[in-house]
Amino acid sequence: VGDRPCALVYNSTNNKIYCANEMSGNVTVIDGTTNTVITTIPVGDWPGALVYNPANNKVYCANYWSDDVTVIDALADTVIATIEAGDGPGALVYNPTSNKVYCSNWGGPLVPESTVTVIDGAANTATTLRVGYWSGALAYNPAGNKVYCTIAGGVTVIDGSVDTIITTIGMGGAIVLAYNSANNNIYCAHKGYIFPESLVTVIDGAVDTVTTTITVGHNPHNLVYNSINNKIYCANQLSHDVTVIDGATNAVITTVAVGYAPFALVYDSTNNKIYCANENSDDVTIIDGATNGRIATIMVGDNPFAFTWNPVENRTYVANRLSSSVSVIRDVTGIEQEKVSIIPCDYLGATIYRGPLQLPEGKKCTVFDITGRVVEPNKITPGIYFIEIDNKFVQKVVKIR
Repeated sequence: VGDRPCALVYNSTNNKIYCANEMSGNVTVIDGTTNTVITTIPVGDWPGALVYNPANNKVYCANYWSDDVTVIDALADTVIATIEAGDGPGALVYNPTSNKVYCSNWGGPLVPESTVTVIDGAANTATTLRVGYWSGALAYNPAGNKVYCTIAGGVTVIDGSVDTIITTIGMGGAIVLAYNSANNNIYCAHKGYIFPESLVTVIDGAVDTVTTTITVGHNPHNLVYNSINNKIYCANQLSHDVTVIDGATNAVITTVAVGYAPFALVYDSTNNKIYCANENSDDVTIIDGATNGRIATIMVGDNPFAFTWNPVENRTYVANRLSSSVSVIRDVTGIEQEKVSIIPCDYLGATIYRGPLQLPEGKKCTVFDITGRVVEPNKITPGIYFIEIDNKFVQKVVKIR
């Protein structure tokens, strides 16, 4: 693709993927069926964020240095408008209830007061709201038709119907947001450069107040929501892991070790999997949404930086920022390779057996089939299985009858 790809978005109407390339100032359009480049669209200076509007089949691209948003006709892949934004536009979110696109304008050190540009999805006209200082991430709450925007002192809440400020929720260091549709909560991650642990704050989306604070790993950098199991995943860049949070109780379920400097997350609802891009190890860790186990680690390009998911083809796209490429990952099955090898075990004598599977008493045992799914020990049929004991190791066994 272009130079320094940094953002991806999926066009559900035409099965296309759009990739914003920072240094080349353009957007690469990829065919979702053939994975070939359709065209390259010139946009503004330093494009850094994308969002898709399915109501009008448009793609919006925020251009950080030219202080504007490029509007692309997603059928013809041509520019139809350039909308002036505030200083340093860096994040976008779509409001499907009101058919609007919100653009967060950071402001920068010389213009610290931040704004949010609100774009009419049909008319391509815009208005501006003042939201605070150093605005960043955006999230949409469909239950209340609200938009949440992180600022230096917390989170500003915008009424998505009339585009006025409802309130500002005080908290420090907010950088990224995720919405939980099961209980109308907004999760907000805070960086922790000095202290060894960092936090995720939970906001009640009905009354816009903080309900609890969750300790996660060091320097959380991204959040994603699992709608099937009602879980929230937090990628912790400096502790090289992902915290799994129960969306019902807001308790930490477990912490999953991943690659070096996890940066981006995406959720695959077809297979209930979470993909985690690890910047410094140039790979993607795939996590099972049901068991929280690692399914695989896949090498990609240099500095994986952003994701999008194609539900039609069931493929995950990752932008590799320093190799100017996009890796396309098909659905992955099986257990992580490091767990496939047979490890000597005091509890399981043979790897080939007949009859019922005998598991050690007093041990926590989980049985996986060849696709990595958890199965009941008394219901398995002839085939290959992997048994995890006390979360420490896995032995491969073969049931022949």
